[in-house]
Amino acid sequence: MDDEDGYFSERVAATYDNPAAREFQPETVAPVAELLADLAGDGPALELGIGTGRVALPLAARGVPVHGIDLSRAMVARMRDKPGGDAIEVTFGDFATTKAGGTEGEGAFSVAYLVFNTIMNLTTQEAQVACFRNVADQLVPGGCFVIETMVPELRKLPPGQNLVPFHASDTRWSFDSYDVATQEMSSHHVEVVDGRGTYWSVPFRYVWPAELDLMAQLAGMRLRDRWAGWGREPFTNESAGHVSVWQKPAR
Repeated sequence: MDDEDGYFSERVAATYDNPAAREFQPETVAPVAELLADLAGDGPALELGIGTGRVALPLAARGVPVHGIDLSRAMVARMRDKPGGDAIEVTFGDFATTKAGGTEGEGAFSVAYLVFNTIMNLTTQEAQVACFRNVADQLVPGGCFVIETMVPELRKLPPGQNLVPFHASDTRWSFDSYDVATQEMSSHHVEVVDGRGTYWSVPFRYVWPAELDLMAQLAGMRLRDRWAGWGREPFTNESAGHVSVWQKPAR
């Protein structure tokens, strides 16, 4: 996973929060915080890739102690500027290997979570497997690991095509590129402001639900629930994404 001078730099952090976007709407965030609070119970929560606090702050407002792990000081600085942001502890590092608060994070959390496709920011299978093991180490017995991510959109690729557009407007065009042999993908963006064009891309590794289940198994966890969204809708063949919960065995 890249550092803050790469994909989550000050330039990205400055425009990351978009109150008009669906992900930032109260009706979108509320069921996320509600489900996570239910899983946390009386214990603390760990957010991997805490960023600007989109989920952490509403969860903390429900009385759940939240600790975060993130690489980007620029993103976390935005959270610190928000009400309640200073009360959330953050450990800086790669969430595939970093322990919250150093080794003190082991066995401390009732729930850990990765939202909004962030598992795909780990761009190798080895790093994704390491993330599951890292989380398992930091969960209490019976604790849960929650991931929200997309189902790879390969059904949208006709033979010979490797690009899927997902945004088009008068000023910005975005598309994903896929390598189905390696499960590598990248999101590409072109934006025009005041007649000047800017291009940037972010690499990912897409991952299948069954592959995530195997990663959890390797880390000693089992699948507890899988839904199509935070409202606990049924997961079906037509679901575009999923919210999955794996549980560490109780003593």
